[in-house]
Amino acid sequence: MKARALLWAAIAAFAAGFSALAVLRHAAFNSGRFDLGNMVQVVWSTAHGDPFRMTDLQGEQISRLGAHTDVLLAAFAPVWWVWPDPSLLLVTQAVVVALGALPVFWLASKHLGSARAAVGFALAYLLYPPVQWLVLDDFHAVALACPLLLFGFWFLDEDRLGAFAVVAVLAVLTKEEIGFAVAGLGVWYALARGRRRTGLAIAAAGAAISLVAILGVMPALSDGESDFYRRYGEVGGSPGGLVETVLTDPLRILEIAFDGRGLGYLVRLLAPTVFVLIAPVTLVAALPELAINLLSSTPTQTSIHFHYTAAITPALVAGSIFGAARLVRRRPGTAMPLAGTAVVLALASGWWLGPLPYPGGEDLAADDWHVEDHDHIAERALDRIPDGAVVSASNALGAHLSERRRILSFPYRQDADWIAVDEERPSYADRAVAPLEAAAAVAWLRRDPDWRLVYEDGGVLVFRRRDS
Repeated sequence: MKARALLWAAIAAFAAGFSALAVLRHAAFNSGRFDLGNMVQVVWSTAHGDPFRMTDLQGEQISRLGAHTDVLLAAFAPVWWVWPDPSLLLVTQAVVVALGALPVFWLASKHLGSARAAVGFALAYLLYPPVQWLVLDDFHAVALACPLLLFGFWFLDEDRLGAFAVVAVLAVLTKEEIGFAVAGLGVWYALARGRRRTGLAIAAAGAAISLVAILGVMPALSDGESDFYRRYGEVGGSPGGLVETVLTDPLRILEIAFDGRGLGYLVRLLAPTVFVLIAPVTLVAALPELAINLLSSTPTQTSIHFHYTAAITPALVAGSIFGAARLVRRRPGTAMPLAGTAVVLALASGWWLGPLPYPGGEDLAADDWHVEDHDHIAERALDRIPDGAVVSASNALGAHLSERRRILSFPYRQDADWIAVDEERPSYADRAVAPLEAAAAVAWLRRDPDWRLVYEDGGVLVFRRRDS
C-alpha cells in the first residue's frame, strides 16, 4: 500500500507541477502558433463544425490531416465546449503522460518482484528528461502516444490482446508514423514472448496503417507530396527514394544516421535507460522512430527537447525494466539497488539535460515560465483584436490568437484585417523563412496609408486595416 501511495503521489506531483509549468510557459508567451496554435485552431474548428481545418504557414486553409494524421485531436472538440482554452490541451498532455508511470510500475513490479523497486522505475520514468521535455514542448497529440505505447507493452506482456488493441488504435490516431511503432511492438512480442503469429500480425497491421496514412491519406488531403519529405533529401527524399538508397548505397544511410549529431542524440536517450542494453530485443520497438529521426536533416528531430521522442521513450523505459530483471535473475536481491541506480541516472541526466533548473545544471528553459512585464504588454495588445477577425501575427502572439477560423503567420498578411507583431520575439516565419522581409514589412506598414497603428508598447505593435 505504501508503494502504491508513493506512486500515485509521484504521478499527481508530476501532473500538477508540469501542468502548471506548461500553462505558465504559455502565459509567458513562450509557446508558438507552431505548434500549440495549430492544435488549438484544429480543435476550435472541429468544435465549430469544420473538422481539422487550419491555416498553414503560407496562409492557405488546409486539412490538418494533410500535414499530420493526428486524428485524436478531434476528441478534444466536445471538451472544448466546456473548457475553451489552450490550457485544456496543455493540462491533458501533462496528466496523460504522467499516467504512463502506471504501466511502468506494473511491468517493474511483475518482472522485479518488488513493489518498492517498481516505484523506483516509475520515478525514473517521470524524471527522464525526454518525458519532461515532452510536456513542455507546446502540445502535440503524438505526446499521448508515449503513455499509450507503455500501456501497449503491459497488455502484450500480459497477453491481453483486446486491451492492447484499444490502446494501439488510440496510439496510431496521434500521428501517421505511430503505426510503425505499433509494428515494432508486434515484432518485440514475436521475438521476446514467442508469440510469432500474433506478433507478426500486429506488425503487419501497424505498418499497413502508417503506410496508408503516409502514402494515401496525407497526399490526398494535401494535393501533392508532403513537405516533410524534404527533411530526407540526403537519403532519397521520399519513401521510394529511401528504399532505393537502402538498396544501392546502404553506407550512406549509416553515414547520415550515425554522424556526430546522431550519436550525441543516442547518448542522451540511452544514458538514463542504460539497462535496456541488457535486453536489446526491446529496442526493435524504438527502431522505426529512431530511424525517422536519425535520417532527418531537421536538427529538432535529433534533440530530446522536442516531441520526436514520444514513440522512442516507451521502448527504452520498458527495455530498462526487462534488462534490470535479467540482472535480478542472475543476482537475486538486487532489485532495490537497480531501481535506485535507475533513479540516480534519471536525476543525473535531469541535471545535465532536463528542463528543470537544477543548481549548476541545464538552464535552457529556466526562464520559460516567468511571466514578465513584456508579457502583460502583449496581453493588453491582443485584447484590441476582436474574436473572429482575420489576423496575421508573429509566432508567440499567434499562439494566443488561434481560436478563430483564419490566422496568418507574419509577414504573410493576405486578407488580414489586423496585424500583431512582437519585435522582441521574432515569429516562425521571420526566423525560418524571411527575416529581412519581415523587418521590411513592419517598416512598410508604418508608412502604408491603408494601415493604422493602434497600439505600440515595448516592441509590441498592433495594426488595423483602415477599411475594416
